[in-house]
Amino acid sequence: MDDRVILKKISYFILLAAVLCSCSPNKVKYHIGVSQCSEDIWRDWQNAEMRMEANFHENISLAFATAHDNSQLQSQQIDSLVASGIDLLIVAPNQLSSVSPAIDHAYDSGVPVIVFERKTDSQKFTAFVSADNYEMGRQMGEYIAVRMGGKGQIMEILGLKGSSPADERHRGFRDAIRHFPNIEVTATLQGDWTEGTAYNVVKEYLSQHDRHAFDVVFGHNDRTAIGARKAFEELHQPLLPSFCGIDGLPGENGGICQVRDSLLTASYIYPTRGDLLLQVALDILEGRPYEKEVMLTSALVTRENAKVLLLESDEVMRRSQQLDLLQDKASSYLQRINVQRIVMLLGCVVIVLLLVAIGLFYLYHRNKVNMQRERVLNNLWNLRVNTDNEDGPEKTEDPEKTENTEDHKASDASAGHSESSAGSNLPNDPIACSGPSDTSDSCAAGAESSVAETAAPSPFIIRFREVVERRMCNSELSVEDIAAEMNLSRVQLYRKVKNLSGASPVELLRTARLNRGYQLLLTTDKTVSEVAYAVGFSAPAYFTKCFKDEFGMVPGDVRR
Repeated sequence: MDDRVILKKISYFILLAAVLCSCSPNKVKYHIGVSQCSEDIWRDWQNAEMRMEANFHENISLAFATAHDNSQLQSQQIDSLVASGIDLLIVAPNQLSSVSPAIDHAYDSGVPVIVFERKTDSQKFTAFVSADNYEMGRQMGEYIAVRMGGKGQIMEILGLKGSSPADERHRGFRDAIRHFPNIEVTATLQGDWTEGTAYNVVKEYLSQHDRHAFDVVFGHNDRTAIGARKAFEELHQPLLPSFCGIDGLPGENGGICQVRDSLLTASYIYPTRGDLLLQVALDILEGRPYEKEVMLTSALVTRENAKVLLLESDEVMRRSQQLDLLQDKASSYLQRINVQRIVMLLGCVVIVLLLVAIGLFYLYHRNKVNMQRERVLNNLWNLRVNTDNEDGPEKTEDPEKTENTEDHKASDASAGHSESSAGSNLPNDPIACSGPSDTSDSCAAGAESSVAETAAPSPFIIRFREVVERRMCNSELSVEDIAAEMNLSRVQLYRKVKNLSGASPVELLRTARLNRGYQLLLTTDKTVSEVAYAVGFSAPAYFTKCFKDEFGMVPGDVRR
């Protein structure tokens, strides 16, 4: 197979592995900052709703900050959220004007701003989401006035000074009471939305004024009304006034339960709708149409409808808990998916590395085989011929001793592999075939010489080669047989071959057989065993060993 085809297929496998590694979609992540002016049960509900809604959108992450009714701290938190790189800001300003510069800075920085529940005195916002605080105050005033029969004394406890809900609820309440001339708001106390502050200001007021003068206490939220009730209860009055608030939260300690349990006479549901906030945020971020001002619907809570509303809220809470459980299971499942994704990614990386390694090894091995093939085809004998001095100076070493040493090494190497006769001078010769020497002419038929020498060989070497090639497949061919055919003694043959080629006759005979075997493997369909016998080896296993020592590979690699 062409190397280019192999490389192309490997490239396809690597590309496929890379595609499989792309296990997760490249989704846009929207980072949304939420700045809460305070921390209370109402905002806890709202934050929980936003988190729940975010669970249905994998491309949203939320960052919450709580200012604890501190405008300076909230401004710093908004600046920090913008600096962190949020894509959108949701903010409930602590006060009408003090946080506006930070909100304006966020808007001017290109960050969309959703103002919710409380207003700012700036127009630099993208959307506004809130309930109608003026309408809540007005309807609560009408309800209280009708309940009082159009006459009596009222204590009003305001929300945080400078916050838009406190101002609007106060205006709505006073506009409703104004239609009842026999009702008087005797005390207007400043609170800050917290139960503790309401308790303290009411207790201080009652210690200085007539504690029996009030028929109704209206707090701008449920916590304020409950704080006022605790202050009145400490005076051990036999008859307490009615207490009304705004928020109407579900759940334990929420306004609906307090109305049901007669701790409050009435409340007004101020919807949190954290889910709606997230929906508006996504509409803005994803370029869908949205309303710049979203007004939430609300409702009055009394003892007559508190149980029904509580049942509805309990059902919503129950379903919410079920969704939380499902979300937990889904999160656990997604975590397992992510672990599997990482394992798959690592597996793909390993596969790619293995494919690359296999490709490189294949190319290296293929190149090595090709180079070896060219070497064998171009130089069947690989002789180092000395043409300058055919006879050459005789070496000082004893040729008989050297020849005997050579034969001795050869005999040790082939013990157990040769099947030659006991009288052979080369019992260990790895060139072993199975035919007698006097019938070897048939083996030479068709034998070809493909020698490509760097210099013209001497007549002696040419004669030596002819003898070897003609009788190569004779497993009992010995150095004495070759010397006799060339009319030389064993010693003379050794000296001349050694001088001209640098190798001994035994080495040349083995090399010639192995090279001839390589050529047969390339050009014929003979099996490895048939080739081994054809070039004078009686043991295919030994032929394989000698072949690997000579060429660095087993015979089967030649055809692969």
